[in-house]
Amino acid sequence: AHSQRITEGEDGPEESQRARDKDLRNLVSNLPYEGLDKAKQPNRYFPSNAIKTTKYTLLLFIPMNLYEQFHRWANIYFVGLAILNFVPVVNAFQPEVALIPICVILSLTALKDAWEDFRRYQSDRKLNNTPCFIYSRKEKQYIDRRWKDVRVGDFVKVLCNEIIPADLLLMHTSDPNGVCHIETANLDGETNLKQRKVVPGLCNSDSEFDPESFSGIVVCEKPNNNLNHFKCYKPDKEKVGAGIESLLLRGCTVRNTDHAVGFVVYAGHETKSMLNNNGPRYKRSKLERKLNTDVIFCVILLLSMCLVGAVGHFLWLQALPGVPPYLVPDSNGHLDSPSLSGFYMFFTMIILLQVLIPISLYVSIELVKIGQIFFITNDIDLYDEETDSRMQCKALNITEDLGQIEYIFSDKTGTLTENKMVFRRCSIMGTEYPHKENAVRLAVLDEPETEEEVIFNQRPRPPQTGWSLNAEDTIPEDRQHRHGSRRKSKVSGNAQSDVAFSSPLETEVIPDRKLLQQISRPECSGGASRQTDPYLDFFLALAICNTVMVSMATAQRRRVSVPFTRKPKQNRTLSEDSVIEEDHFNPPVKTEGTGDTNGLQTCTLHALSRYNRPAATSDNLSYEAESPDEAALVHAAKAYGFILLGRTPDSVTVRLPSGEELVFEVLDTLAFDSNRKRMSVLVRHPITREYVLYTKGADYAIMDQHSEHLSGSQKNIAADTQHHLDCYAKEGLRTLCFTKKVVSDKAYESWLVNRKSALAAIDNREELIMDSAVQLETNLSLLGATGIEDRLQESVPDTIVALREAGIQVWVLTGDKPETAVNIGYACRLLEEEDLVINMSCENKVRRPLSASLEEVRRYSQDPRNVDTTPDISLVIDGRTLTMALSSDLQDRFVELARRCRSVLCCRVTPLQKSRVVKAIREKLKVMTLAVGDGANDVNMIQAADIGVGISGQEGMQAVMASDFAISRFKHLKKLLLVHGHWCYTRLANMIIYFFYKNVAYVNLLFWYQFFCGFSGTAMIDYWLMIFFNLFFTSVPPIMFGIMDKDVSAEMLLGVPELYRTGRGAGEYKRSTFWVSMLDAFYQSLVCFFIPYLAYQDSDIDVFTFGTPLNTISLFTILLHLSIEIKAWTVVHWLTMLGSVAVFFIVTLAYSATCITCNPPSNPYWILQSQMADPMFYLICIITTVVWDFCGAHVRKVKRHCLPLFKPIQPHNYIICVLFWSVHLTYADH
Repeated sequence: AHSQRITEGEDGPEESQRARDKDLRNLVSNLPYEGLDKAKQPNRYFPSNAIKTTKYTLLLFIPMNLYEQFHRWANIYFVGLAILNFVPVVNAFQPEVALIPICVILSLTALKDAWEDFRRYQSDRKLNNTPCFIYSRKEKQYIDRRWKDVRVGDFVKVLCNEIIPADLLLMHTSDPNGVCHIETANLDGETNLKQRKVVPGLCNSDSEFDPESFSGIVVCEKPNNNLNHFKCYKPDKEKVGAGIESLLLRGCTVRNTDHAVGFVVYAGHETKSMLNNNGPRYKRSKLERKLNTDVIFCVILLLSMCLVGAVGHFLWLQALPGVPPYLVPDSNGHLDSPSLSGFYMFFTMIILLQVLIPISLYVSIELVKIGQIFFITNDIDLYDEETDSRMQCKALNITEDLGQIEYIFSDKTGTLTENKMVFRRCSIMGTEYPHKENAVRLAVLDEPETEEEVIFNQRPRPPQTGWSLNAEDTIPEDRQHRHGSRRKSKVSGNAQSDVAFSSPLETEVIPDRKLLQQISRPECSGGASRQTDPYLDFFLALAICNTVMVSMATAQRRRVSVPFTRKPKQNRTLSEDSVIEEDHFNPPVKTEGTGDTNGLQTCTLHALSRYNRPAATSDNLSYEAESPDEAALVHAAKAYGFILLGRTPDSVTVRLPSGEELVFEVLDTLAFDSNRKRMSVLVRHPITREYVLYTKGADYAIMDQHSEHLSGSQKNIAADTQHHLDCYAKEGLRTLCFTKKVVSDKAYESWLVNRKSALAAIDNREELIMDSAVQLETNLSLLGATGIEDRLQESVPDTIVALREAGIQVWVLTGDKPETAVNIGYACRLLEEEDLVINMSCENKVRRPLSASLEEVRRYSQDPRNVDTTPDISLVIDGRTLTMALSSDLQDRFVELARRCRSVLCCRVTPLQKSRVVKAIREKLKVMTLAVGDGANDVNMIQAADIGVGISGQEGMQAVMASDFAISRFKHLKKLLLVHGHWCYTRLANMIIYFFYKNVAYVNLLFWYQFFCGFSGTAMIDYWLMIFFNLFFTSVPPIMFGIMDKDVSAEMLLGVPELYRTGRGAGEYKRSTFWVSMLDAFYQSLVCFFIPYLAYQDSDIDVFTFGTPLNTISLFTILLHLSIEIKAWTVVHWLTMLGSVAVFFIVTLAYSATCITCNPPSNPYWILQSQMADPMFYLICIITTVVWDFCGAHVRKVKRHCLPLFKPIQPHNYIICVLFWSVHLTYADH
């Protein structure tokens, strides 16, 4: 965090100190101080706009990187041993040689870190040097500068399609209404345009704006990472406040606005976008925590072996009859006592046997995880063609945890469903309109296409500006025109992302015949009574009560279109208005398609004049909505002739079915929040001049504010509407209620005072604003309700069933009402028809029903008829009951009840409740959890789980940016967990166990040799070859084993989801498996040592001649052990295996031929060459390998019994073992 000082402005130090006390900052313009020294600049304490995301500098890279690497205890351990080897009395071999392994590991890691930091440096430099326009008082104009030159207090001008360089308070725009449109996709992934308006009271949106005319102080809050909130005011005579609606955020793009001028309030690392840039997520996996425990066991084992060596050396010296000539005293003729020599030998043995702790294991694990991520992200089955997106891995070190998931917590809207809202039904004044014609259209859209059918040139339907009572007549044409499933109606991802919620499924609505006749009555379309008609008010509420922005279809974002050529086997649908955004700096263009008989789609580019825009007709309007619900409602109103033509901060224009245009003055917009669960728009009626409040929201939020003093007819309307809402919910539809309230002049004036005070407040601003909204939203008159369908995504039921068969419990946490959620639960097979469903919905006391339900579930589980069966119990609980159930005294009971249920469905829950549920299950049951969602309301839940998965849907990218993994469809979760999760865990677990086996088996050769050299710490293998053995000869095959091995095929894992259970929990990496592998390594090291020892016993060979066959046999047995562990052989495995053997012989032969005294006084010269000329060398290698494999076969049988699933040796391995198979069969009978 940077310094948060507040500069002293014109009001003096007292005002500045008061602002300091409130955690505020005072900002003044830099223009009066232009050219002065930095010490005289009032905004000098604030950081510049230059950013620096690098971790290192050129001069301090080495010390800082070493400091980072020494956070790992393994690195400190090996550096300590290397330093210990420089002590003469305990050194085991040349001190310089001991530094080689740790130096290689540290250097490779440093190179990786340096490359990553250099890439960050290049990105920073490119961003800091981006051009922008800053106003200069000397030049009297905006001059061309760079982003890094921007300072707090500057005036910056941003042109259309340019990215905003800093957080700017909007002072002026080219729009006469003082509006600037921005696209926030770089921040939250939302592609719809958002409006920002000029700060009231600071500047006027005149055609000419002079920054030098700005004076005074702007007081704003300290920087924070909340993208949706901002507080600021100007302490003039009348305190004027501004919020996020007047702030242009760094990283956003200006759209549909020629230029905008802003005052810099936050720069550089204090901008909201930079404060939200937390970098990659780092978590510790469950397997890594187990690994650390086993490393401690290895340390204990190492200390035990060293203790044996120290005691053995002491006893050996005690048993000597005299002083042997090879024990050389020091310069004073003093010889250490046996006890002191034994003490020194303890440390010498630590240095000699240090490889028992696998130094290269951590680096190998990182490489394996990188390889696993590469294959996951490039899996074609996890690629979504419609959105042109593939799997993303954002947390690089928890891939193996995907194979350990026990609980999945899922959002509903946009995660299980498409988040494409389709208008289905509505209820107006107690009368229900089912829209059967529209249901037929939707059924047509669901008909599957043939594989060869591709639509390129579609004949557009004429726009429906009026109504036709013969709605059925349009259906055959519609069937022919719109044939095909919504899933296949797709172009490129860019085309889709241009305008959100704009597919034909969402935008086209066929009016209901009965409702069409009702609103076509003369008294509804004209006359004085028209202003009080509830049907008119209902559709006006649909068109007005939202934040939908309107633009011409020809004046949207700047795009360029290119010719498309029809390909014979390409299965795509291309609409006539499809365009692809290519260049932000090209003039706006429009695509006009004409088809020819050869299947060629030709496109014409027409540059649009900024001042020659077409008239606003219903067919060239484009709606930019922040949510799919709003888009669906506006398109529904448009279908009935209530067309939203335009929206400014101060007005909204609607065309009525008669063609008359009404311009409503917008007095205020009471935005939606999660507490009120509704939004309102206060307008002034253009004809009656009344203050009218239109409100929409959740049914329970509206009904609570409904007038308590209702007449008989109004009560009947409310009851009928509630009945319709319940029916909609049972059908799985999303429901909204609409109301109207006429506000008197006196009430409005009184309310306006409180509203202005709340908007200008700094402390508790959000609470005051919400209180002012609640104050007005009372005694509402009910108009009607709507039912909107959000369809399930493809293959959601199959995915949930497969996850359940894999032993994973699936929970759904949604904000929908229980009836809607239960309907969706049955549709996606979260709930089954034969399930015993426990519904928990309590007003105030939950202890008794919770205890009763838990007791009933326990009795069910204890019933002998239900033993060893999957419990078919499901729990449905609402948000109010969940709050009480998660209290400290009831949480254990709730968790116990939920644990015994197969599925849990939580309704009416808030984002905070979602995260509390995940934390409670994870902490109480000690299970691995995964949370999946697609919207900003799922971020808390995603971050609370062990693994967070974001779905890149229609609600932006907030969930994706907060997640560990990102997918585009819920169905991808099936292969991600059941296949890749299983593979990642089993591969890494087996590789880690193999690493321990390899190191222990090799180090024990040195340990057994100590029994024959007086425990003197001598090695029979050349030190350089010992180092090369782990660094080069045996390092690559286990890495490839960890990346590419497949114990079970993907088809088998998907077809038999129960196989996922075998790898979960302890899985491959059991404690027993670890110790059996250690026993295997000890046992086989005895075989590999004593067969050559007995063969060369009583001979006159030197120590290196004895050690060379041992080194060779170790290579063969270790690689052969790995070859038996490999379940699926590939060309890569063969190359790495044979390559390791080839590298061993090439390097050893070259070393023996060139290194005469590399390790004085030893002489390894020509050792291997002499051995390879001796038949005894080959005989020993063959016999030892055969005996090792015979002994190892029995150990492998023990290991198989330790595993939950028997895994037979694959046929590929028979090829390797064919020489020894007869030996196995011979002894198997005995």
